[in-house]
Amino acid sequence: MALNNFTQRTLSGAVYVAVIVGSILWQEAAFFGIATILAILAVREFNRLTHPRCPQDLPGEIGALLLCFAVEGALLLGMPPFNYFTAAYAVVMMAAIILQLWEKEANPIIAWGNLLIGQVLFALPFALMNILNHISGYLLLAVFVLIWVNDSGAYCVGVLTAKRKNGNHKMFPRVSPKKSWEGLIGGIVLAMGVGALLAYFGWFDAVHTMLNKYVLGVLFALMVAVFGTLGDLVESLLKRTIGVKDSGRFLPGHGGVLDRFDSILLAVPAVLVFVLLLS
Repeated sequence: MALNNFTQRTLSGAVYVAVIVGSILWQEAAFFGIATILAILAVREFNRLTHPRCPQDLPGEIGALLLCFAVEGALLLGMPPFNYFTAAYAVVMMAAIILQLWEKEANPIIAWGNLLIGQVLFALPFALMNILNHISGYLLLAVFVLIWVNDSGAYCVGVLTAKRKNGNHKMFPRVSPKKSWEGLIGGIVLAMGVGALLAYFGWFDAVHTMLNKYVLGVLFALMVAVFGTLGDLVESLLKRTIGVKDSGRFLPGHGGVLDRFDSILLAVPAVLVFVLLLS
């Protein structure tokens, strides 16, 4: 049974990596399609977790779709930032708020809160990934690679330091009992080393800045590692509050969309701001 579960995790993980990396390297439109689907699924998953019969499900999912199209329309089609998709998005959001006047059972504050969090915390990062991908596919690919490296480094260092006589120092035991400060430092150091290596191969050349390319790579990795860990903790806090182990069943053996993409929720917005400020 354990072997079957390990095989299942390995196969589904390999498919996940292949789809993400392949779509980024293939063409911008391919990743846009993947990101849009993931944005819709993420919002849907969040609504199912927080309020199984929330009337904001459909407006939230339509909003995620329009948000991705608004961003990509400005990038690929040369539309202004406030385009038809942006206008449609605003209409859908206002309609979702107004519809609460006819809702008799749901708490409007909870419904509005779900709608807002679903758009800002879950739909927006997937839409913003398209901007990074438009600047350079290698920038977006670097985010994923550094997240995977950071997670691996944090896990290995955390396991090793936990074997010490007094164990390691837990970060937020209430939220994530296994995460330690030692693991955080180990993951960051490993990610920064890989960031410098990626800089050597020119992955950050699209960012035109006065900084030395190796310094840029190290700082980029630091942003990904820190905010990726925070995104992971925020998603863990959500699950702890609700009382579930996995957010869904998107990937066999890996959980839901939010479980698999929790690190990008804060890492992508932070990295994008970092890149735009430097440029």
